[in-house]
Amino acid sequence: MKWTDTLDIAIELAEAHPEIDPRTLRFTDLHRWVMELPDFDDDPNHSGEKILEAIQMAWIDELS
Repeated sequence: MKWTDTLDIAIELAEAHPEIDPRTLRFTDLHRWVMELPDFDDDPNHSGEKILEAIQMAWIDELS
């Protein structure tokens, strides 16, 4: 997965962290958790606030 795979990342994060409310998540934690996903393979420096926000929104949508 790459940073642009926001929906796939959100699905994996929701499965890996079912106890977390993504609306209260800090972007520093979100970035770390994405980097820890086993299928994630992208440059840590290629993320930014817009990408992390898109992942967060996709995660929120996944829970709805």
